[in-house]
Parts: sequence; structure tokens; C-alpha cells
Amino acid sequence: MSRTVPYVQAAAGIAALCALDASVKRLGFAYPVLFVVFGRYLAGATIAALVWWSQGAPRFTRAMARGHLLRGALIALTAGLFFVAIHTLTLAEAITLSFTAPLMIPPLAHLFLGERMRGPVLGAGLLGFAGVVVTVQGAPAFTGDRLPALAAVLAASLTYALSAVAMRARAASDGATRLTLSGTVVPLILFAPFAWHQPLPVPGSWPWFIAAGAFGNIGIQLLARAYARVEVQILGILEFTALPWAALFGWLVFGEAVRPQVWAGAVVILAACLWAARADRRALAAAPVAP
Repeated sequence: MSRTVPYVQAAAGIAALCALDASVKRLGFAYPVLFVVFGRYLAGATIAALVWWSQGAPRFTRAMARGHLLRGALIALTAGLFFVAIHTLTLAEAITLSFTAPLMIPPLAHLFLGERMRGPVLGAGLLGFAGVVVTVQGAPAFTGDRLPALAAVLAASLTYALSAVAMRARAASDGATRLTLSGTVVPLILFAPFAWHQPLPVPGSWPWFIAAGAFGNIGIQLLARAYARVEVQILGILEFTALPWAALFGWLVFGEAVRPQVWAGAVVILAACLWAARADRRALAAAPVAP
């Protein structure tokens, strides 16, 4: 398999998750946000279970359980915080603020996985964050309802970074199918109380729930495959590619204006991603060849 494949998989997975965000925000105008999140995981768990069954229903061992439960709880917490925030903020704005996550990933990966922190990767992360700073120029002040939304996005960034590290820890051994199933079933159970006494959604909104579940599962599948082959601190830089996707979906689905600073920041972010990928190639070339 080409060394570029994991990068393409990760970038495509991030695009799918941005489409998920747009679907959930669209549904949030008609239903309570946490009920929408439950519906997203209900659709996602159904699709994931069908895929899992079609692949021979690979078993979950007792040794796997703790890691999957922890990651599932982190995913649920991330989703709840982030989707509450995008009900107030534009998609591009919320995604931009969440880009503190890639900066957290290298030290967390070093702490929990023993990955060596690399100077070029940290430099690429700082460059990517500089692109984020460019994008927020000219944005409205974070006052009123926007202040709690800001706090929610920043908290979601931390839990997302932790879930990415947890995915890297299990991806190679457990595979994308198990990760996708546990990453939907555990949050589904945790969000089930928010569906209590809620009326059944109207048939016209069902395609949006199904789309949210499908996009979420595709995103997790692709990211799990990528994380199985490349260090999480390097692929974390690719999270910055979510910005142009969020801007595009926000414009197409909600008519959200995209400021010129967003596109200028996207150029800087792209440079950071290319820098990180180059650092990975150099590290691979310098690694000793096994006898």
C-alpha cells in the first residue's frame, strides 16, 4: 500500500465528519440537539452493526472492552459538547475553534502511547494554528450565548484529542469495523435518556438522520484505517483540513457567509499539513531497516 494512502483516508474521513456536522446542525433547527445526537448514533449503530455482521461478526474480547468503553465515552462527550456549540456558532467558526485539538494530540500521544514528540510535527501544528488565528480575524465577539459555545468547543477539542489517541491505541489490533461499532453503540446508550418521551421524527427528516449516521461511520472507518498505519501526532495535523469543508457545507446547507480570512487561513493550514507529511516521510526514510 502506498504511503500516501493513509493521508488520503484521513483527509476523506475528516470531510465525512464535516458532512455529519452539517447534517446534525440541520436537524438541530427542528429537534432538541441532544435528541438529534441520539438519532445520529441510532442510525450509525444500525449501519455499523450491519457491516460488522456482514464481516463475520468479529468478537470483542474482554481485553478490548476497557479501551472501547473509554473511547466511546470520550466520543459521546465530544459530540454532546460540539453539537451544542454549532447550534450557536457557524460551522466554519466552530471547526476553526476546535483546531486546538491537533496541538493537544502530540503531547497526549507522547504521554499515553510513548510516541516521540518531533520538532517538525510540533512546528507544523503551530503553523496550522497560525492559520486558525488568521481565520478568526473579523469574527463577531464571543459574548452572550457565544461565550458558552466557545467553552463547549474548547472542551470538545480536549476530549476529541483524547479519543484520537485512544483510537490510535486500538486501531492496529482491533480493526476499523470494531472501532466503528463501539464508537456508535456506546454513545447511543449514553444519549438514550435524551430520547425519552420525545416524539418520533417526521418522515421528512429521516434521510438527514440516516445521512448523519452514514457520514459518521464512513469518517470513523477511514480514520481508523489511517491511524493503524501512521502516528496520531502526524495525522492530527490533517484535522486542519476540516476548515474548507466546514466552510463549504455551511455555505451550501445554511447559506453561511465565508469571510476572506477563512480562505487565507486555509492556505496556511494546507502548508502545515504538507509540512507534517514531509516530516513523516523523512522519519520513515531515516528509520533503520529491520534485518
